[in-house]
Amino acid sequence: FQGLARIRSGRCRPGITALIDVSGKNADKLAASDLGFALGPRLNAAGRLDDMSIGIELLLSEDIDRARELACELDGLNRDRKAIEGSMQSQAMAELENILFDQQTELPWGVSLFQESWHQGVVGILASRVKEKLNRPVIAFAEADNPEGEPELKGSARSIQGLHMRDALDSIARDNPELIIKFGGHAMAAGLSIKKTHFGAFKEAFDLEVRKQLTADDLQAEMHTDGELTPDQVTMATAHTLREGGPWGQSFPEPSFDGKFQIIQQKLVGEKHLKMVLKIPDSELWLDAIAFNIDSRKWPNPNIRQIKAVYKLDINEFRGQRNLQLMVEHFDPA
Repeated sequence: FQGLARIRSGRCRPGITALIDVSGKNADKLAASDLGFALGPRLNAAGRLDDMSIGIELLLSEDIDRARELACELDGLNRDRKAIEGSMQSQAMAELENILFDQQTELPWGVSLFQESWHQGVVGILASRVKEKLNRPVIAFAEADNPEGEPELKGSARSIQGLHMRDALDSIARDNPELIIKFGGHAMAAGLSIKKTHFGAFKEAFDLEVRKQLTADDLQAEMHTDGELTPDQVTMATAHTLREGGPWGQSFPEPSFDGKFQIIQQKLVGEKHLKMVLKIPDSELWLDAIAFNIDSRKWPNPNIRQIKAVYKLDINEFRGQRNLQLMVEHFDPA
């Protein structure tokens, strides 16, 4: 909280100021979520695609003009990262859909993915995205930089509740000493290296290990919410209270809510995000809403007029205007 208070009052380094500006945020209204979803990805983009020293130089810079140059460079790298990530995600989901369409093949419980063109710096994000869609442990691999020796793959792993990822890799390494060159991590995420020629064998071993540790029920996604809000609770004041209640995080999640809504308008923005105007039934309250990373083959869908949604209350700031917005995390026709 003290850090946000300093930033909001203008008492921060030039690099932070430049990063806020290039992110399109207002320093005096900066929220904890902006650090994770706007500033953080731009800083991380340098290490993912280029040289992490760009971000370090930005944070240490004393000169605002130099800081702005570096912030613009990071912003460009982040746009590149998004494009690479989008392409990799499309390729990964196409591969998994081919499995689903094959009546003779079952979707693995533990998913291992690799394609020659994938970028080593983005496989962690890819693993997270696929895990969120499938609710299964996922490891995404990319070619490692090893010009002198035998080709290797570097993997980034993401897990779900019930499977300790580092312990699962440790079990695989004990049962198959030749499969994993090195690994490390914790319960929900890990990194590892394998020989490229061992990818097929590792893929089978990982799926087998997940099947040992999980049940079919573990693969069924659950969403826990704080219940339904009444129309008079869906206000800017409530959203502001929740915003100031953070920072939220692991074991202290931001409150989310559920409810039924009528769809008044729906349109695709940015190729994979669904912008909607929703109405709470039996009320006159209309609400802006957005759902990120939706299946653009299924949405927008003018035949669906009502949904059941899980959402978070947010304040959208655009061109000096502040409006209430629902950040829709999951929705189904109702």
